[in-house]
Amino acid sequence: MEPFCTTVTSPIPYTSYIIATASASRCDLPANTTTFATAASSAVSPWMDSRIWSRLPHRLLDRVLTFLPPPAFFRARSVCKRWYALLYSSSFLQLYLQTSSSRHCFIFFNHKSIKSHIYRNNGCANSSDNDNGSSSNRMNGRSNYNYDHAYLFDPYEMAWHRLSFPLIPPGFSPSSCSHGLICWVSEEAGPKSLFLHNPLLGTLTQLPVTLRPRLFPSIGLRVTSNSIDLAVAGDDLISPYAVKNLTTESFHIDGGGFYSIWGTTSPLPRLCSLESGHMAHNNGRFYCMNYNPFSVLTYDISSNTWWKVQAPMRRFLRSPSLVELEQKLILIAAVDKSKLNVPRSLRLWCLQPCGSSWVEVERMPQQLYLQFAEVEDGKGFDCVGHGQFAVIMMRGMNKAVIFDTRRKIWGWMPPCPYVNGGELHGFGYEPKLATPVTALLDHLSLPFQSSFID
Repeated sequence: MEPFCTTVTSPIPYTSYIIATASASRCDLPANTTTFATAASSAVSPWMDSRIWSRLPHRLLDRVLTFLPPPAFFRARSVCKRWYALLYSSSFLQLYLQTSSSRHCFIFFNHKSIKSHIYRNNGCANSSDNDNGSSSNRMNGRSNYNYDHAYLFDPYEMAWHRLSFPLIPPGFSPSSCSHGLICWVSEEAGPKSLFLHNPLLGTLTQLPVTLRPRLFPSIGLRVTSNSIDLAVAGDDLISPYAVKNLTTESFHIDGGGFYSIWGTTSPLPRLCSLESGHMAHNNGRFYCMNYNPFSVLTYDISSNTWWKVQAPMRRFLRSPSLVELEQKLILIAAVDKSKLNVPRSLRLWCLQPCGSSWVEVERMPQQLYLQFAEVEDGKGFDCVGHGQFAVIMMRGMNKAVIFDTRRKIWGWMPPCPYVNGGELHGFGYEPKLATPVTALLDHLSLPFQSSFID
């Protein structure tokens, strides 16, 4: 079945699910092996009579297996040869795409240390003090770090899983995530190389290189079952020593045969100061934070235009983040102003359908906030959201608070047992056993269709 062919590498030859404790050592597996390890022990369930299983039609069995969460599916593949081969069966993958439901999880990576950025071509880069779009910390680079694993958090079971996959080429960092695909972007200053990665399958699909040279731009990714949209904004290199937030480049391809390969550019609003990072997507638009003072930058994909939306209580916010929860754009931030008639708190605001006003929808319970503020100690925090869940990760430590918007429950998230200290950064992640949309890139007869891996 053509749509399930990968662009750069075929599905990896061996995939397994391993039950392990946090202290257990990894099994010796081939370098191109994707594995799961979980920190939560599985409850033993009663066995179904084997005579019943043996008489069930294969089609019915396959349908049952499509509803398994990914860790359970990979464990089930060890039952027999037929189940092992399901990952390569076109008929099973087609059934999976038709019947599987969304599972809102999170994927986290080790946060890479910040070191002085050195241009490989000519010496060190320093920012200009009078540049509205640059600052000393944004002219810093990240040390080379080889990614070969991530940490998957399942908020339904409150369990962590260690996900190993074939080594990512060095010099790339995860920048955004959508529909089971992670977008990796090159760290080297200049035109940006990007590829899409399915960590469950270990496949890499390369994208065209951007046209304009940039340092650390903000990346927006939106993937559906038949289209891919990418926006790369800001950190334009105006010289080897300075950056400004000037332009946006966009990429689009869909199943209808229409594509635009970085051919659409758009100017950013004047005097904007967006920090390098990923964007939130909601209802056909990308959103990112603007600083000094705080506001929200909105990019409409269809009209290729930007505008600013005023943030609520913008003079009193700290560590604001934008996330999508239940198909709504949510702003999460701490309110730090002792002169207000309300205590300091962490709040959630929802952008209204008009696109210009906000309504406060939730506030962290005061007792929990006092604990949170004591642990966080003013270091700041980052937020990620997916489905009904929002995770507030404290910077510089392996601690977080999770909020369930449907059940209105706040609580401490169990720390990742596979990390000894340090900081995690992550994205909302929907595990996918198949992402046929990447096959659309096969039809682009362009020189960029080559593998990163020799």
